Amino acid sequence: MASNKKFEVILLAFVCGAILLGGNMKSVEAKICPQVCYDVAYMTCKSSGDQHLTPACNCCIASKGCTLYNADGTPFCTAS
Repeated sequence: MASNKKFEVILLAFVCGAILLGGNMKSVEAKICPQVCYDVAYMTCKSSGDQHLTPACNCCIASKGCTLYNADGTPFCTAS
């Protein structure tokens, strides 16, 4: 009888610990970006309107919603 109680206490402690630890888990979204810098002239971002900003190396590295442009003003890519 005593060993059965001991097992129940250990099981309860394990379940409570799993719940507490599981509540602190955060999901992480990883993105693999190529280490390539394209020769783009500027970028614009939704947060800065039409202001020409110093471009990031590529769209993978740029913030979401930013667009990189070629020197002639044509869009090169948009970060997602």
